Amino acid sequence: MGMTITEKILARKSGQAKVSPGDLVTVGVDTVVFVDTMFVPTRWRKIKKLDHPERVVVVLDHRAPVPDRQGAATHKIAREFVDQYGIERFHDIGYDQGISHQVVADHAYALPGSLLVCSDSHTGSAGVFNCLARGVGVPDVFYAATLGETWFIVGETIRYDLSGRLPRAVTMKDAFLQIAGRYGDHTNTNVEYGGSALAHLSISARKTLTTMSTELSADFAIFDPDDVMCEWIRARRPDAFECFYPDADAKYKAVRQVDLGALQPLVAYPDSVVENSQPVAAAAGTRIDQAFVGSCANGTLEDLALTAEVVRGKRVDKRVRFIVTPASQAVYRAASEAGIISTLANAGVVVTNATCGACGGTHMGVLGENETCITSSTRNFKGRMGETSARIFMGSPATVAASAIRGVITDPREFLQ
Repeated sequence: MGMTITEKILARKSGQAKVSPGDLVTVGVDTVVFVDTMFVPTRWRKIKKLDHPERVVVVLDHRAPVPDRQGAATHKIAREFVDQYGIERFHDIGYDQGISHQVVADHAYALPGSLLVCSDSHTGSAGVFNCLARGVGVPDVFYAATLGETWFIVGETIRYDLSGRLPRAVTMKDAFLQIAGRYGDHTNTNVEYGGSALAHLSISARKTLTTMSTELSADFAIFDPDDVMCEWIRARRPDAFECFYPDADAKYKAVRQVDLGALQPLVAYPDSVVENSQPVAAAAGTRIDQAFVGSCANGTLEDLALTAEVVRGKRVDKRVRFIVTPASQAVYRAASEAGIISTLANAGVVVTNATCGACGGTHMGVLGENETCITSSTRNFKGRMGETSARIFMGSPATVAASAIRGVITDPREFLQ
């Protein structure tokens, strides 16, 4: 019996010819990403040595620029750590700032067949590059950075074969909501994506799926490699790499088909994305106080362009705060050059710098008591974006933008025919 992509990479990284579900493997780590939440003074422990400083990436993203004194102390510790070990791949406030997972994509830090770890739960985003990437605990990040290895239990894999083309006004966020709503959580399993639809899907669209697979409780999420992926990497990094494909006789827990052409706009109702999504029509007319487009899942240039297309020539409802946060300053600059930022601003959208911001409820758009928000970010948990009494609906950037214009949850097909 053959192996899945995840099993093949774990076998290679552990020096074994074959691994199977249930095996415990110790694997070499190629890239360790530190984010600013690692450096909070109350949890920081000084590292006496790094296995390979050139394999470490440090990104200040969750609270950037810092909104308080604790944040300032946190970033100060991070800069001292970077100076101590001469870490070159450092993304401080400024030109190369961004959410860590978008920064990884912008700079092609995740190569096919490699293994990347970070303490942020949405690290699986990098699986779009045929890389095994996973969010792990803070002690595990310290261990990987110090000794260059970590361990995993090999899980079973569920494969999704994507076919067809997305209809107008439907995005890969809707595809995720379909999977989450129909199949529920994927605890202790890996997710593998492929199929004929890849020929029509950009890296940004695919990255939405790998990022959001964290919300399925998947261990790893990974895409089949193709020319689009390889060209993205080669345009940003000269290193050689090897792509990994599943064996023809790979054993899966399940193989499921997703026809993108049959999808419609969906929303997840508050407090959960698992088994909690409905067609947008079911929630249409629900009054909102805030709308948010951004995060590592939906803060790409494509997401901002789609948002601008919906709001162009219109005005955000005066009772709605519409906040848009690019996933990186590189995305911000590209959006500015394309006229997207001015289109958003003219519609009454507040565009922030690149940061996790409102997604985590720390700054740049915290929700108050009993407020209702529709977001394209990663989570709609109770209390995620502010007060626990606030309600958070989740939809695509198109659905969020349409709702911000109307002031109520709205089907984006009204604006995108």
